[in-house]
Amino acid sequence: MESNRQKKIAGVIQRDLADILQRAATDGGLHGVLISVTKVAVTVDLSIAKVYLSIFPNDKAAELIAGVQKNKAQIKHELARRTKNQLRRVPELDFYVDDSLEYIDKIEKSLKGSENPIENPDILDKRKKS
Repeated sequence: MESNRQKKIAGVIQRDLADILQRAATDGGLHGVLISVTKVAVTVDLSIAKVYLSIFPNDKAAELIAGVQKNKAQIKHELARRTKNQLRRVPELDFYVDDSLEYIDKIEKSLKGSENPIENPDILDKRKKS
């Protein structure tokens, strides 16, 4: 269970990181790419923040996450500059792709399309996880 302090810090980080990343993407020449910070989870000691990014279109996700990981120090510096009056120390940032929307879309397509496992149970074998 997150404390109120963790929630407040996560909210501050989420709001500012969304602006930083979207601005960096447009300045970097990636027009038509939408980067959203869907969730920020801060550890109890406030030293690490897990940042979940939703990237549209999905085919650019791997490329953008690699770029974000490479520029993690610059992103943290910009975040520290923006939050200097709110946070003493900026936590280490770990970035992850939030693919929940893509997962939901795949489920909907499976249920609406020809690969409906309810109507055709033979396709379940290829979907089984080992």
